[in-house]
Amino acid sequence: MLPEGAIISDEAQTSGVTLGMHTAGAPRHDLLALTGGAIGQGLPVAVGAAVAAPDRPVLALTGDGSAMYTIQSLWTMAREGLNVTSIVFNNRSYAILNIELQRVGAGAADGPKARSQLDLHGPELDFVSIAAGLGVPAQRVDTADDLVGALERGLAEPGPTLIEAVVPSVYSGFKLRALPHGLRALEKLPRPLARAVKKRVYP
Repeated sequence: MLPEGAIISDEAQTSGVTLGMHTAGAPRHDLLALTGGAIGQGLPVAVGAAVAAPDRPVLALTGDGSAMYTIQSLWTMAREGLNVTSIVFNNRSYAILNIELQRVGAGAADGPKARSQLDLHGPELDFVSIAAGLGVPAQRVDTADDLVGALERGLAEPGPTLIEAVVPSVYSGFKLRALPHGLRALEKLPRPLARAVKKRVYP
């Protein structure tokens, strides 16, 4: 569904770890990736891309935790009438920070109080309401079919729009601990084999 000449601002974090593989055959586009070391750049980078290239569609991919760092970018999108379709992957967790804790061996601090610091439940974040309050039309989806429809509409209509995609937090327990090692191992495999392994382990 990616339009020709699109610009992707990717800060999907755990929901987008295989984005490169899945967009390899898409129409020509530019990918602005996370630079590392911090989170929160996805939405403002999309603003910058839309200002710099107003004739090109911009797709912002961000996690719920990352989006909360710079959510005011939506107001700028509305104010300037920027053609940005934002997808917020809502897994109700700072999942990438959980992975980073595992990477540095902080599993010993895995008590209920520590876990609660990276949990985005209670109160639940409602990105549709947040977007509306900042002047951006939005809708919530929880199926792939609904996501496709929302994305088609968002890319076709001028101005900004937001899609809140409710996704499961699939990276927990063993998968969470194994993810950093698995990603490093996949990079060393031939692409067809890496794709087959990924499909088997993370369907």
